[in-house]
Amino acid sequence: MILSMTCWGFSWTSGKILSVYGSPLTISFYRFALTFVSLILILWISKISLRISKKGLPDMLLASVLISLYTFLFFKGLTVGKAGAGGILVTVLNPIISYCMMLIIARRKPTRQEFWGLALGISAGVILLKIFTDGSALFSAGNIYFLLASLAWAVLSLVTARASRYGSPATFSCWMYAVSTVMMFFFSGPATSVSLLSKADGVFWGNLFFSATITTSIATTFYFVATSKIGASKASSFIFLVPFSAALGSWIFLNEIPEVHSIVGGLLGIAAVYILNKKKNTATATDQPAVKFSTVEEKN
Repeated sequence: MILSMTCWGFSWTSGKILSVYGSPLTISFYRFALTFVSLILILWISKISLRISKKGLPDMLLASVLISLYTFLFFKGLTVGKAGAGGILVTVLNPIISYCMMLIIARRKPTRQEFWGLALGISAGVILLKIFTDGSALFSAGNIYFLLASLAWAVLSLVTARASRYGSPATFSCWMYAVSTVMMFFFSGPATSVSLLSKADGVFWGNLFFSATITTSIATTFYFVATSKIGASKASSFIFLVPFSAALGSWIFLNEIPEVHSIVGGLLGIAAVYILNKKKNTATATDQPAVKFSTVEEKN
């Protein structure tokens, strides 16, 4: 679990390194392509069927569009923003936004515990985006891209939550990445995609392998296996390591020193998600939507 969470957090550092090699569309294409290949191998080794129900095709296509949009915004934000700050912002805001959407869909008011959790989460977002101290900060340093990425991921989470209805979730993800690969190749263009190969070196391929295979395929698989062993509730506590490892990775490999607002906002965001996930009693636990940290590996 610790290894998986560290990989998810370090994927932001890896993404920052990859972002200098080409456009967000082209980098996304290569990442999706390698992710698809690695998932095919995992499904083949695990002897998991590649079939999904025809009823799941609309959700799979919608999920492909959303993961493509998220990944584009992920790399676009990293071209102008910091990996550590972006990693903390997105991984903290993802569950907060998802929780709000689930309450709206359920058409119910938040409980007192949920209210304070969401209020703390919104405060964390305001601090992370530096809205009070600098109103223009929302449109600088990649913040607007990271915020839009969080929104895209929140909607994606609602769509992929239905994946198990159509077959294996791993198979659903595999075909989602296959469609995303085709989409990104179309938007990037053959000429641009081929020209990037002339710039690619060992650093590029190493980070691409880590980002697409180690993080997205293997680490996520480890997470689901560990969850089945120790339980979802205990497993969710490890996900609080993601924003920490994102900041740590950018500090070690990119010399990005975490700023005060990122640390304070990140801690408040973690506290908010803890409050939202905390079960007051058995009777109310089943009435509350579960929210966990998500990354593009699944989550990026």
